[in-house]
Amino acid sequence: MKRYILACLVAASAFTACKREDFLDRYPQSALSEPTFFKNENDLKLYANRFYPTLPIVTNGTGDDQSDNVVTRTPNTFLAGTYVVPTNATTASGWTWTTIREVNYFLQRYNRASEPDAVKNRYAAEARFFRALYYWQKVKQFGDVPLYTTDLTDTSAVQLNMPRTSRKVVMAQVLEDLNFAVDNLPLPSAIAAADRGRLHKFAALTLKARICLWEGTFRRYHSLGDDTQFIREAATAAETVINTGGYNLFTTGGTGAAYYNLFIQDDLNVNNPENILSRTYIKDLLMQNTSRSVGQSNNGFSKNFASQYLCTDGKPISQSALYQGDNTPDDEAANRDPRYKQTIATRGFVFLVNPNGTQDLITLPRIGSAVTSTGYQMVKYRSSDNGQNQQAQSTIDISVFRYAEVLLAYAEAKAELGEATQDVIDRTINRLRARAGMPNMVIGSLVKDANSDFPVLPVLIDEIRRERRIELVLEGFRFDDLLRWKAGPQLQKPETILGMKLTPAVRAQYPASQVANVQVNANNYITIYPSNRVWNDRQYYFPIPTQEILLNPRLVQNPGW
Repeated sequence: MKRYILACLVAASAFTACKREDFLDRYPQSALSEPTFFKNENDLKLYANRFYPTLPIVTNGTGDDQSDNVVTRTPNTFLAGTYVVPTNATTASGWTWTTIREVNYFLQRYNRASEPDAVKNRYAAEARFFRALYYWQKVKQFGDVPLYTTDLTDTSAVQLNMPRTSRKVVMAQVLEDLNFAVDNLPLPSAIAAADRGRLHKFAALTLKARICLWEGTFRRYHSLGDDTQFIREAATAAETVINTGGYNLFTTGGTGAAYYNLFIQDDLNVNNPENILSRTYIKDLLMQNTSRSVGQSNNGFSKNFASQYLCTDGKPISQSALYQGDNTPDDEAANRDPRYKQTIATRGFVFLVNPNGTQDLITLPRIGSAVTSTGYQMVKYRSSDNGQNQQAQSTIDISVFRYAEVLLAYAEAKAELGEATQDVIDRTINRLRARAGMPNMVIGSLVKDANSDFPVLPVLIDEIRRERRIELVLEGFRFDDLLRWKAGPQLQKPETILGMKLTPAVRAQYPASQVANVQVNANNYITIYPSNRVWNDRQYYFPIPTQEILLNPRLVQNPGW
């Protein structure tokens, strides 16, 4: 049964009277009565429900639009060098504090409930899980940010004009909140059926692994110091999930379909051992548009991304005799990691099963249309079920956390610590490869890819990054990964804005009207933009809105903005 939606509906309706104001404003006294609220478990749960819609998921296939994985039809302003410093917080996603203030409001009052400490601490753990998430998101975007651990109830200059707090202090608080969540959230097995979808210990450990890996490697590659602790925390959190979480990879459909099938399930909570936490959708109550959008958006994967898939012998295309070249789409897809055809549309893919039972099959990539800009059409998250492809009518669940991410986080953290033995790789990377039917990674046999995007990186870390890119594509990780690795210049490589090879012979197979306006470069690769993306080191952070700096003279703008 799909239970999570019940919490979402309560969260959406229970506090309708609450004005979701900025953290500097007083909490509206008409919203709830403090002396009578926070009196029992139901009150604590009701308040905590308001945070669940903010769980980090990616919808509509836009998770990698701001990265080297995807080429959007219209250039991204941040990567095109045309991003303008916002004038105020309303126009700048990120520099808002409402949710943090709401968490702090709860944490200052939850102990009023007449419940055992274990019950109260469970909901405090939920709140602190979300506070950790929110502050990490702000640090990712802005670096140093003001740290508030209480809701503001006065208008003193000290409160209103707080300067930016060092990211290390903020992230220490984030780690403290995550540890509290891990210690006080229940095991999944202890959660009642009616509460399925609520946070649990292993969801908190997965978020901890994600955040600590990001922060530790960011510090390492940006030379900020104090990086090892966070990388160690990431490894320990991930290993705990691996050893005690009882999760496994989803394999239904076999090596040629399991990866694809994982992302078109109507209920991830049923018989899916890979699901750690998911967002649930129910017909006529809460639905989404991901399947329709992914399959029919006017964007596509980049040439750079498509070239990352290994051949079926486990070697990159620069080394493998199995690689057939890219003069035709069929050649390029031949003898590649089976996840290629489960992620990128290739000949024979069932794009849609019509109501009358007929099948709409892919023959040639649908370039020159509203479907794909590059010829590398997305099919991850794309269901062929006609009912799932009606406008905003899909009930396919979307993962918040899945076990594959835990395996990848553990492998990368151990490699960064210099502790990635063959046993570590067998427990992580090779399990993912086995699901796809790919050969094992053997550390002693790795040879540096001549076409590596990271030519000076040790080969083991390089190949772990490749596996992460392939496995987690479109799930919203890639841009963040490039930032933490200090790899922004990767985004301005020419092949990150190119599409498939459209030779005259392949072009001739299309109706002339469909490809008349498709532009190619001197080597026949589809070009979307007249010039490359641009990267400046200032782009590792976003700018603070100018109005916020005017209102608070103690705020200092990020360098370069």
